[in-house]
Amino acid sequence: MQIVILDRATLGFDIDVNIFSKFGNVTSYDSTKENETAQRVKNADIVLTNKVVIGKNEIDNSNIKLICITATGMNNVDLEYAKEKNIAVKNVAGYSTSSVVQVGFSMILYFVQKLNYYKKYVDERNWQKNELFTHIDEPFFELDKKRVGIIGLGEIGRNFAKKAKAFDCEVVYYSTSGKNSNSEYKSISLEELLKTSDIISIHAPLNENTKNLLIYENMKNMKDGAILLNLGRGGIINESDLAKLIDEKEIYCGIDVVSKEPIEELNPLLKVKNKNRLLLTPHIGWASIEARTRLVNMVAKNIEDFIDGK
Repeated sequence: MQIVILDRATLGFDIDVNIFSKFGNVTSYDSTKENETAQRVKNADIVLTNKVVIGKNEIDNSNIKLICITATGMNNVDLEYAKEKNIAVKNVAGYSTSSVVQVGFSMILYFVQKLNYYKKYVDERNWQKNELFTHIDEPFFELDKKRVGIIGLGEIGRNFAKKAKAFDCEVVYYSTSGKNSNSEYKSISLEELLKTSDIISIHAPLNENTKNLLIYENMKNMKDGAILLNLGRGGIINESDLAKLIDEKEIYCGIDVVSKEPIEELNPLLKVKNKNRLLLTPHIGWASIEARTRLVNMVAKNIEDFIDGK
C-alpha cells in the first residue's frame, strides 16, 4: 500500500505520524504546490491532504483508492468526481473542540484583563517608579453576569457555552441554520444578539447563510467595549467593514480566521490603527498538541476501517 502525505507541515513536526507506516510505505511532503500534486499522487493508493486540492486531473492520472482529509472541511476535494470514480473520501470531526474553545477564552481574558497594557507597563520598568503598591489606570471587568452571545450552536458552540456558564455568564445564541434548538440557552435574533451581548463568539460554518453575516450595518450596533471573536470561518465577517468599525468604535476583536489564508498583505485588518483593539492569530484554534494527536489517530482509524471494509 502506497501512502502519500501531501502537506505534512500542517500537522506540526512535534506530532509523530509513524502510525501510518503500519499500513504501508509512506512518502511524506512538507507541502505541495498546485503543479506538483498530480505527479506526487500518481502511484498512491492512499492520499492524506489538509488543504492541497485534489480534483479531476489528479484523480484521472492516479490509482487513488482512499483520500483522507486531515481536517473537517472537505472543500479541497472534488467529492462528486471521487464518488463517480469509487474513491472513498474520509474526513475527521470533533477533534479540535476543546482547543478552539480554549483559544477563544484566551482571547477573552487577554482583552478583559488588559494584559497587553499591564505587561508593557511592567516590562518598561514603570512599576518600580510608582509611589503606590498598585497601578490600575487601565480598568478591567469581571466575566460574571456578562452576556455571551454565540453565533452557531454546534458542537464547538455548545462547548463554548458550557465554559461560559462556568464563568457565571448568561448565554444566548443565534442559530445560523435555524435548525439548532437548545432548551438550556435562549435563542434570539442576530440583531438582538449583537446589540445586547458583552461577548460575541462565532462558531459557524461558512455557507450561503453565513457569508458576510456580519457587516458594518449590524456590527455598528454592538455595545461599546464589546468583544467579538471569530473562531469559525473567515468570510463570515466582512473584513473591510470590521477594520473600519474597529477604528471608529471601541470594540475588541479576536480573529483567528480570515477570508484568505495565509492572510494577504492587503487585508484591511492589517491596516487597523487601533491595534490594541485587535488580536489576530494565524488560524491556531484547532491546533493544540492534544487536538493534533487526536486528529492523526482518527485519520489512522479511517485508514484501518477502509482496509477492513468498514
